[in-house]
Amino acid sequence: MSLYDDAVLVLKGYEDQTDLRQAYLDHLAEHPDGLWKPCQAGHITASALVIDPEGGRVLLTLHRKLQMWLQMGGHCEPGDSSLAAAALREATEESGVSGLSLLPGGPVRLDRHPIPPPCHCHFDVQYAVVAPPDAAHAVSDESLDVRWFAYDEVADVADESVVRLLEATRARLTV
Repeated sequence: MSLYDDAVLVLKGYEDQTDLRQAYLDHLAEHPDGLWKPCQAGHITASALVIDPEGGRVLLTLHRKLQMWLQMGGHCEPGDSSLAAAALREATEESGVSGLSLLPGGPVRLDRHPIPPPCHCHFDVQYAVVAPPDAAHAVSDESLDVRWFAYDEVADVADESVVRLLEATRARLTV
């Protein structure tokens, strides 16, 4: 199965945010290259919130270009077999944490946001990954810093999209 086919199946199976989900599907239908960075109409990205549920904390990256605390994530690559694999790859690369595991249930949220030209927006498919106990992290080339934050600290350092992702992740953890 191609990454494009996986993205369509994942989005069709995602039951929340119905209007936004449909906008993602419409984008892919209109842009066969809509998974890739060169698509100037916007492109699908995959991200993951790294969580330590037992410690009640999340690992965020201080993004080098945006200078904002964000979840790990980014562009899909030709070697990615699925959106989930892309999110896991990005989380591992950007956090330096090995042994991450995807939180079951597929994407946690969708978040479409504008980005600087030449592109117009990211259609982010957001997952959550669980860090192993005592996970060691490292700063990647894409980050200025990587740091653990308690759940109740996230709203003080990150924007609303990260807060919403954390809330949705915590809700999934209680199911």
